[in-house]
Amino acid sequence: MNCPYCGGNTKVTDKRHSPRGIRRRRECLKCKKRFTTYEKIAKSELYVTKKDGRREKFVREKLEAGILKAFEKRPISQEKIQKMIDEIEEQLRRRGKKEIKSSVIGEIVMRKMRKIDKVAYIRFASVYRDFEDIKDFKKELRGLWKKK
Repeated sequence: MNCPYCGGNTKVTDKRHSPRGIRRRRECLKCKKRFTTYEKIAKSELYVTKKDGRREKFVREKLEAGILKAFEKRPISQEKIQKMIDEIEEQLRRRGKKEIKSSVIGEIVMRKMRKIDKVAYIRFASVYRDFEDIKDFKKELRGLWKKK
């Protein structure tokens, strides 16, 4: 890497992991000035294919908002919820595909929610599966208790 002050070559004097990525302290071999650089992995863009065929960028905040709404007023820690969201995003990225169907995302979310909190799971399922009446709730509840 070239020095931002004089353009000379630099050497790395210290390397550490940080929340912002890999932190490197560098020193210019010519002018001896020091500076810090950060290196982080560029995540590839993910796209979500909706039920109606539309494509849109994957936005973690949208996923998070839906999940947080289902967990509202439930006795589950924010750390546990955030860990679940991180796991979902990681699972989606590990698939190695640029496009993921919204139905696949929904099923992954529901599978994880079912393990953490049954009430939040039913809340999410009612919106995700577009429940129309009490029969839909009863059917989902019966399936929930069978899967124990």
